[in-house]
Amino acid sequence: MGEAVKIGITGLPRAGKTQALIRVIEMLEEEGQIVGGMITESIIEDNRRVGFWVMDWATKEKKIFAHIDFKSKIMVGRYGIDLDVLEEIGVRALEHAIEEAEIIVIDEVGKMEVESERFADVVNRALEIDKPLIITLHKKSRNPLLQDIRRRDDVRILEVTPINRNLLPYKIIKLLRGEML
Repeated sequence: MGEAVKIGITGLPRAGKTQALIRVIEMLEEEGQIVGGMITESIIEDNRRVGFWVMDWATKEKKIFAHIDFKSKIMVGRYGIDLDVLEEIGVRALEHAIEEAEIIVIDEVGKMEVESERFADVVNRALEIDKPLIITLHKKSRNPLLQDIRRRDDVRILEVTPINRNLLPYKIIKLLRGEML
């Protein structure tokens, strides 16, 4: 195993995992770091979540991969999942980040994403290479991939809460710099 810092951000739904991660990415890019990977964002209509986008951070290409209106063989809660979109955007973004980025971001390893074997495979590859990685993790899922990530000695898990969500990005930056171990 390498020396690169690997950080897992967990927390309850809507705790601010993605927002904390995006703030960290912005801070890293302000320092000139090359960040790559994928982000998932909620689609909100009339103050309720109706689906999720998946976005390639490097290219900003994004598509809807889960929605309440999708008819799919794979349903997670009330969302139909389009694994082809997740693999086209998310998996491709992670493969590119493994090759080209200085820091890899994966948002999120959750109940929907782990339905894709290709996604699980690329997450495992990203965890094995010697590059800094920041990954957001569904808090309660018992999926084997999530359990394996939580058990790893080389991944430091931090929980985002409404109280710490504004300070957490600064702590993550310090961890990435090796200032707090």
